[in-house]
Amino acid sequence: MLEKLKYPIGKPVIPSIITKNELTEWINTLENFPLKLEALVKNLTKDQLDTQYRESGWTIRQVIHHCADSHQNSYIRFKYTLTEDKPIIKAYYEDRWAELFDTKSAPINLSLNMLKALHAKWVYLLNGLKPEELKKEFIHPDGNELVSLETNIGIYAWHCNHHFAHIYNLMKTKQWV
Repeated sequence: MLEKLKYPIGKPVIPSIITKNELTEWINTLENFPLKLEALVKNLTKDQLDTQYRESGWTIRQVIHHCADSHQNSYIRFKYTLTEDKPIIKAYYEDRWAELFDTKSAPINLSLNMLKALHAKWVYLLNGLKPEELKKEFIHPDGNELVSLETNIGIYAWHCNHHFAHIYNLMKTKQWV
């Protein structure tokens, strides 16, 4: 049961050969996520925003701020990868970021607005990339894993759906939707 709460849509499964249709679908997910998320959470009260989606998990507020932080980091990784040769990206401690004052208490509209602007710019960038640019890779310092930009698009489309499901499932369980 804990695994289902942690991974409500399962863990990411990215095919080894990524099709144009998959990329289009993933980019559409990135494009639509900010408004979809905003529509889901716009009527939540402060107490609801400060409810954990699972025991020892983050609150809805923390999840929303986490999405803004994580997606900002990913966008920067795309820029590094497009302008450098297999850069080693900067990892960050998302669990520590989630415990910072702003993540635990800031109004969610700060991150919702950031997500709308960031995703608009990110999608614009992605739609302008050539197929060979999507094959460019960065090195993730955890295990020195090579990650292509096209794979990272899939990972972040999954990330959008993953955290949306955390919030939606909690809201459904609590009968807030």
